[in-house]
Amino acid sequence: MTSVRKRSAVPSIMPATVNVRRSYADSRYGQLHVSTAYPSGGGFDERTPLICLHHSGGSNRIFGPMLPELGRDRSVYALDLPGHGHSDTPAGSPSIADYAGAVVDFVGSLRLRAFDLFGVEAGALIAAEVAATRGPQVRRAALVSIPYPTAQAARQFATRPEAVADMNVAEEWQRFSAQRSTHIPQAALQSMFADHLRAGASAGVLRAAVQDFPVAQRLPLMRLPTLVICPNDDLREQTLRAKSCLSQGSLTELSDYGHHAMAAGPLKIAQLVRDFLDR
Repeated sequence: MTSVRKRSAVPSIMPATVNVRRSYADSRYGQLHVSTAYPSGGGFDERTPLICLHHSGGSNRIFGPMLPELGRDRSVYALDLPGHGHSDTPAGSPSIADYAGAVVDFVGSLRLRAFDLFGVEAGALIAAEVAATRGPQVRRAALVSIPYPTAQAARQFATRPEAVADMNVAEEWQRFSAQRSTHIPQAALQSMFADHLRAGASAGVLRAAVQDFPVAQRLPLMRLPTLVICPNDDLREQTLRAKSCLSQGSLTELSDYGHHAMAAGPLKIAQLVRDFLDR
């Protein structure tokens, strides 16, 4: 009788479970609220850690849907910028360099020897400044919707009533609703609006810092591979102009996404960022 040898079972590779935790870290402007994602297997040092920086009037919640994807094989730190989300509010009117300094404080507290950056709108400029000042520590950067205001736009911003007056909540909600595309869930829009209200005057302070930032002088100092993600929003032309300042910049246009692209296509953007960082 011929014996039949049983095939040994091939163990299946289970996808990593990503843990997401919240914590606080010290900075020059008080405590920073941080959402951290990392794989459960303890392999969060397999790839370079990633630091995520949100837009003015936002919070690290904009990265929430992306964290399970980005944190599968690396540690990911999504910060609430000073004066936003649950982070402490700084005194005075910080510049982009000052916000970047708070990020550097966070990096120093973790003693990271190298890290990647992912910045959105104002967060993109802060990421650029960190990359310009920290040199070899920053390996790669992904930037979404990069502000590059003209001098005329900066002057117009300084004289806008909403830049100095109290916010009209009803009008602000109408503006948010008008910018909503079919891709954006209503719950995501409401979360963004809640973050906008929480930031209050701090959102205007950061927007003013954006207007004052010397983009043409600072962006060329990013001498590292940089992915520029350009949705079809009101910063499209500015983003394309900013990309021309980057010696190692590559461009991906998202013509199907307009305002609030991060909320409209979080998994698509997360995959673009992952593919770029993993090269």
